[in-house]
Amino acid sequence: MLTFLYNAYVKRHSFSIEILLEKQHVPGYPTNPETIGDHIRKRRIELGLLQREVAEIIGVTESSVWNWEHGVEPEQHYNPKIIKFLGYIPFDCPDDTVGRLAWYKRATGLTLKELGQRMCRHPDQLQEWLSGTRCPFSKSRDNIEKFLADQYSFLFSKKI
Repeated sequence: MLTFLYNAYVKRHSFSIEILLEKQHVPGYPTNPETIGDHIRKRRIELGLLQREVAEIIGVTESSVWNWEHGVEPEQHYNPKIIKFLGYIPFDCPDDTVGRLAWYKRATGLTLKELGQRMCRHPDQLQEWLSGTRCPFSKSRDNIEKFLADQYSFLFSKKI
């Protein structure tokens, strides 16, 4: 909104005119971000940062940020820092147990080996579950649910 004031000292009158303006977005500003790169670009523009500055925050090169903003998917181990920069998790969590386990792995940037250590499972077994070549039995599914419940409370209790 712009306000113009006019004071006529001779006549002792004053008035103001208010003109409502819509904020113009920068070219390339994603109004409905779909990819992680779109989310990064939107947040970067909102904060008025350069790609170089975002790269320093996340701990990557400027060309990595450029690549992400132009459709290249970031490597999974960068996801925690990207999520911290964004202030939210830019991908949806599925409803099924194995899908939520894959979502957790992606959000935390864990490798199969690291996830296996946390769950006390062999990485090959996790790979089979996550790839869909095998489905976990009900007892294993219950263990996954318990693990995720514990991890979700920890994940969301942390300040992003």
